[in-house]
Amino acid sequence: MLQELAIKNFAIIDALTISFDGGMTVLTGETGAGKSIIIDAVGLLAGGRASSDLIRHGENKTVVQGLFEMPDTPYLFDLMNDYGITPDRDQVVLQRELSNNGKNVTRVNGTLVTVAVLREIASHLIDIHGQNEHQELMNPQKHLYLLDQFGDESLAALLHAYEESYAEYQQIQTERSNLMLDEQQNIQRIDLLTFQINEIEQANLTDDNEEAALIEERNLLANYQRILQGLTTLYAVLQGDEGNVIDQVGIGLEAIQRIESFGKNYQDLATNISESFYQLQDAAATIRNEMDEMSYDEGRLNEIELRLETLKQLKRKYGSTIKEIKAYYEAIVVELDMISNKESYLNQLQKRYDKAYVILIQVGADLTKKRREMGRKLEIEVQNQLKELYMDKATFQVVFKEQEAIRSNGLHDVEFYIAPNVGEPPKPLAKIASGGELSRMMLAMKTIFTQTQGITSIIFDEVDTGVSGRVAQAIANKIHVVSEHSQVLCITHLAQVAAISDQHFFIEKAVIEERTYTHVEKITGTKRTAEIARMLAGTEITDLSIAHAEELLNLAKKEK
Repeated sequence: MLQELAIKNFAIIDALTISFDGGMTVLTGETGAGKSIIIDAVGLLAGGRASSDLIRHGENKTVVQGLFEMPDTPYLFDLMNDYGITPDRDQVVLQRELSNNGKNVTRVNGTLVTVAVLREIASHLIDIHGQNEHQELMNPQKHLYLLDQFGDESLAALLHAYEESYAEYQQIQTERSNLMLDEQQNIQRIDLLTFQINEIEQANLTDDNEEAALIEERNLLANYQRILQGLTTLYAVLQGDEGNVIDQVGIGLEAIQRIESFGKNYQDLATNISESFYQLQDAAATIRNEMDEMSYDEGRLNEIELRLETLKQLKRKYGSTIKEIKAYYEAIVVELDMISNKESYLNQLQKRYDKAYVILIQVGADLTKKRREMGRKLEIEVQNQLKELYMDKATFQVVFKEQEAIRSNGLHDVEFYIAPNVGEPPKPLAKIASGGELSRMMLAMKTIFTQTQGITSIIFDEVDTGVSGRVAQAIANKIHVVSEHSQVLCITHLAQVAAISDQHFFIEKAVIEERTYTHVEKITGTKRTAEIARMLAGTEITDLSIAHAEELLNLAKKEK
């Protein structure tokens, strides 16, 4: 949920910080006080359109920040990691800066990101609904996704099975397309593959660790003189003709052995020196053997350099390791065989393609059947919700349409239709004319989909426009139901909606020294009662309007 919103130099807002709680929060005030400007600021955080016109007159830049509680969705955590954003288990901070020079800076948890990335992340945190914009519910391309979200585990399993079948179908189709290239392209490809196969075969790659072994051998040959000099010096120190280390240690060993019977300490010392003496003798023998076996072969060094250069060229073309080069070789041998024997392979592929197509169509039909079943359940759920919103005569339909081509999400498209009045044919949801009907339709569906969409903050910007009386009360109740599953921020002019909220902010503007400022105050008690009375009665608040406001608040408590 949105925990805190900080706005600086945005439209008529100079500086504003608002802390929000869960549940349902309303923002009320006179028209033009700045309520929608606050929602516009949130919209900017959600990746909305940026313009220098949003910067407060006389200022160089505007900054909007939003602190959100991190939702319990592993997908968002992984998404942030994928974009190089350090995720916090508790919070997400979105920030947007606009400057007069056109500079647009966007950050998530302090990391610079593009607006597209911000929009993708924000889509899991914020869902904004305005009077004429209902986003997913008004976008037919999203209706199939929403239906699948409404579906049960068996539908999810069928969708997964279909996606796997589609991937197999696409794979075979790609193989067919590659084989069915025109003859000239095939000849060119055969020439290239033949050259590559010959080049790799001539290299005679056998040992995956050959390069490492060659580098080690080259280092020994290239540093022959230094190695020989080092061994010679060490051998002379250990076992030279005069005053060598081993002879001196031997003299010392004889001396300590003559006194070792006089105490345990001398015995231990004699043992240690004895072990060291024999270890030095072994080391000297090893050094002598190394020196005897060493030889410098300039021809072998040149041979190694040539081989390493061959491996380097192969790695540059075919893989970063010998193992990868060999794997590439095996793949192109198969490809060359396929192209050279195209007709045979095409026949095999055609059989695989036909089989994959039959399976895909069958799984797709099962998926559509299950979706139709869930669609009927959704129709009943939506119509039940509409009845509670006094649209009991409305008819809601989930309409299936055959796709022109097979796609990865199924064999049919889905679009939501509605007939608000008796005797009218159902029409696409996005084409309903009445604002009041749109508001109720959106709330009905939002009540159903809130639990499955996983959005943590839902914002309603005057979606209750065009309704009154008992419909207004029904909308108020429905918005509060939505707030039981997601935080709701709502701009409203309806007293019924304001009365049922859990938190209430009053927004007003004032002119100070010929500049306009917006002020936000969280109101409770008598202030809240007075504001609801103003919403009922207008500018003149009477005892009757106060009594009516108190009655609305009491009814709201009972309703909750």
